[in-house]
Amino acid sequence: MKAQQPGQTATHNGESGQAGSIGPISPLRPIGPIHPTISPADLQFFNRNGYLVVPGLFSQQETEHYRDHFMALRAKGVYEGDFAGVDLTSTDPLKRYPRMIHMHRWDKTSLQWMIDERLNHVMTALLGREPYAVQTMLYFKPAGGRGQALHQDQYYLRARPGTCMAAWMALDRCDEENGCLQVVPGSHEWPVLCTEKADTELSFTDVTVPVPDDQPIVPVIMEPGDVLFFHGCLIHGSYPNTSTDRFRRALIGHYIAGEAEQVGGYYHPILRMDGTPVELALSEGGDPCGVWVERDGRRVPEVQGVEALSGRHE
Repeated sequence: MKAQQPGQTATHNGESGQAGSIGPISPLRPIGPIHPTISPADLQFFNRNGYLVVPGLFSQQETEHYRDHFMALRAKGVYEGDFAGVDLTSTDPLKRYPRMIHMHRWDKTSLQWMIDERLNHVMTALLGREPYAVQTMLYFKPAGGRGQALHQDQYYLRARPGTCMAAWMALDRCDEENGCLQVVPGSHEWPVLCTEKADTELSFTDVTVPVPDDQPIVPVIMEPGDVLFFHGCLIHGSYPNTSTDRFRRALIGHYIAGEAEQVGGYYHPILRMDGTPVELALSEGGDPCGVWVERDGRRVPEVQGVEALSGRHE
């Protein structure tokens, strides 16, 4: 299986999955290689840009199963991590379909996906060492839903030493109309940047990081079952879902590099990729952050200042 660059698409085969329920592990089994090939060119692309899309890592059958499973869970009630609340009468689509957080702590299907060997294999190839698993999230992002302003995951997770990494799986086709992820290639080489106020008409979060006007921001077009892997310092975010009737659902895992000794308290307990717990220290307090300065006629990030951190992000 060859990884793709943004803008490419993938084809899938498979039958429709069945809706899931709270508790039982998915009966689905992987269709395709458990150890997908990450070529030298893929690794070079990741090292240069800070992200990589692996197309069709999960089959159509698996993807439909997860999509149905989480829609069924969302319809059944309120869960730990529903910070926005659930209000079916609200005009805010994100109130009707708030994101789920840390589902793996109470849903075995989420746990199974989080530690799936395919995800482990790709991240181990990209990081050079098996990661630890710390968080699951499910974003529904219905039509009209706001996006999330540009940010860096490492701002929240505070993995030390090393970095965090995300595995972002598309459950629907993700394009610019329904608010696909946007990334700043190469920004993983920048420090964690100091935040500024975001436009909450467009973003459900109220902070963002500044990006120079000459720095490209690239949409990542994905098909259901594709997985985007990206470095914890990669700047990314999304615009609102401007479609009239399409979801942009995504199943997300957050991980930390295997050499990490600390991570933010919000992400404990920590799991190895076989599902067993591992004890790491709390990463407390704020960190120095970067600001843009002029140097030799160009803008570059320079570390200064300290920011307090919280734990909610895409």
